[in-house]
Amino acid sequence: MKHLFTLLLLIPLLSFSQESFEKQLDSISTSEEATAFLKENKPTHGKLFTFNKEKHKTRLANDLFKLSKGGKKVTRTDFKKTFYKVVDKADVDYFKFNIIVFDAAKTSNEDAISKRSKVLAQYESGYRFKDLAKHNSVGPTAKMGGDTGWIKAGEMSEAFDNEALKEDHNLSEIFSVDDLENKTYYLVIKTENRTPIEEITVLKFTEDIE
Repeated sequence: MKHLFTLLLLIPLLSFSQESFEKQLDSISTSEEATAFLKENKPTHGKLFTFNKEKHKTRLANDLFKLSKGGKKVTRTDFKKTFYKVVDKADVDYFKFNIIVFDAAKTSNEDAISKRSKVLAQYESGYRFKDLAKHNSVGPTAKMGGDTGWIKAGEMSEAFDNEALKEDHNLSEIFSVDDLENKTYYLVIKTENRTPIEEITVLKFTEDIE
């Protein structure tokens, strides 16, 4: 009887705590507020995610993209309750390139530039760019035939962005980028022009169901 009485006292407290938490969650309207919320609550299962409409095709991502900014989705299991809150929603400019990367850090600037010139000559003589990338490039894009996938400003180096993201490069035009600071040299072909792609920033927070 004593334990039952204690349980009856706890139920309103748990309900109040959950309501208070949800009100706090509803008040979050920016990524900065979401970051502060996570820092203050220090949840084991709390995190900010960015979903890109071209890169993320899961059912969850599709459901979240249907929400407006400030929208919320809640999922439940027998033991956990997970909240997803869309704290930001915007179109972000993306580009696509094929690249061949020459790393001068392990050799020299002269060797990297010389190798790039030879590869460029091979391309101009009819070799396929993706084959040249697989055999001559370094880094993760090599096995993809040089394909960067959709990238935005800031994902590559500043030197790369300053040259490659300029509007005066036409599709399928090959050009060079010299990143002297990072001792990296590129051959680049733009494969997709500037394309706005919708992105959402989502606060995920999971709590145990008592």
